Parts: sequence; structure tokens; C-alpha cells
Amino acid sequence: MTKRRKKPHAPLIAAEKLVLRRGGRAIVENVDIAISPGEIVTLVGPNGAGKTSLARLLLGLTVPDSGTITRMPGLTAGYVPQRFSVDAAIPLTVGRFLTLTARRDDAAATVLLEEVGAGHLAGAQVSSLSGGEFQRVVLAKALMGSPRFLVLDEPAQNVDFSGESELYALIGTLRDTRGCGILLVSHNLHVVLGASDRVICLNRHVCCSGVPDSVARHREFERLFGASAAQSHAIYAHSHDHNHDLSGDVSEG
Repeated sequence: MTKRRKKPHAPLIAAEKLVLRRGGRAIVENVDIAISPGEIVTLVGPNGAGKTSLARLLLGLTVPDSGTITRMPGLTAGYVPQRFSVDAAIPLTVGRFLTLTARRDDAAATVLLEEVGAGHLAGAQVSSLSGGEFQRVVLAKALMGSPRFLVLDEPAQNVDFSGESELYALIGTLRDTRGCGILLVSHNLHVVLGASDRVICLNRHVCCSGVPDSVARHREFERLFGASAAQSHAIYAHSHDHNHDLSGDVSEG
């Protein structure tokens, strides 16, 4: 008897040939990407590669110069931006921070804080939080609308190594329990294999992509991140019919 394959989920969001230019320069160039329910896709690339710009395009916060973005009808999204600062001079508790722009009560906010392991912080001042505590609180805020699509831009910044591992484990748990699709933007290459179902290496365009356990070292990845990174972190085997210079432009030869 032939075992029936499960039908693949329709993507929560899919983009084709996305282009974004600023000052005549391509920030995002002909990028195709899709994220499905229950999938963690990690976006890696050097500084200035367009990772945050691509995330903002998918969220609808930036309008592309060309290309198409198709979202599942009624798609809700949550966002943890790369930079999220709160004025330390403003007295603001964690509980109040979560409910500032949401139609949710304090009890619901407390439940979300418990879900991210920060239930004990509800009455704490936001300005007093450590880096790891703040990232969990911001993650709870991103979950306020029960999003199907979650975008986390460098969610482990200002978090120590131990806290970083715990945070990525939490992100995996949220995916498992909520079934949401997650786009994870990261430059921390050592978390890629453990935290992702699929990885996309971006340098304005998609250099390579694939599932983590099908990896092979590629010269472009080594060129972007250095030989030691290529040796320590296997990345996605793929064919390339062109070369790039260090800025990511296609070069001759």
C-alpha cells in the first residue's frame, strides 16, 4: 500500500522578484521568498545585505519598487524590530507596555508573559530589565494579536550566550504550540542549524538557500563571512553560474 504524502501547506506569505531601491541603488534585488505555517525560515547575510529591508517589505511597512507579495487572506503579523528603545525616564511597567496599543486586558498580557517565561516581570519597570528580559517582553508584545506570521529581527541582541540559546529554544516552542510561520533575521551563524527549518543567505539578492542538514560550504558564503565561518558552519550547497565582488555585485569571470 502506498503511503499518502501530506499536502503541503499554502504559504502564509510569498513574494516574487521583489526589488527595492534607495538613491538609485538596489537594496533588495529580484528576491523570491515564501514562508509556510509552522516553518522557521532564517535570513542570514552581512551587514547592509538588505535583511531588515526585506522583512519590512513582507510586513507591508515598505512598498517595493517592483515585484509581488501575496498574503494569505486575513493574515495577522507580529514584529520584533531590530531596534526597540524605551525612554528610561518614562515610568512604565511591563504590563502597561504590553497593553499600550492593544485591545487586551491585563490578564491576557500576564498569560503572554508567562508563555515567554517572563510572568514574574509584569510589575517591573521596563527600564530596569536586562537584555534577555527585555527581548522576552518585546516578544510577548509581538504575540498580542495572536499572529499567524511572526517576524523577529535579531531577537537575541544584547543577550548573553546562555540566554540566547534559551531564547531560540523558546522561539521553536512558540512555533510548535502556535503553528505560526516565523521569519528569523540573524547574523549569529551558530544558531542557524539548530533554530531553522530553512535558511536563506541574502546579499541584496538570494545567494543560496536550503534546509540546514543538506549543507555544503560554498565559496560565496566563505567570501561573505570568512573562511573560519565556512569551516564552522556548513551552509547550503547550490549551483552558481556567476561570481560576486565583496559588495555583492555580479562580477565578470
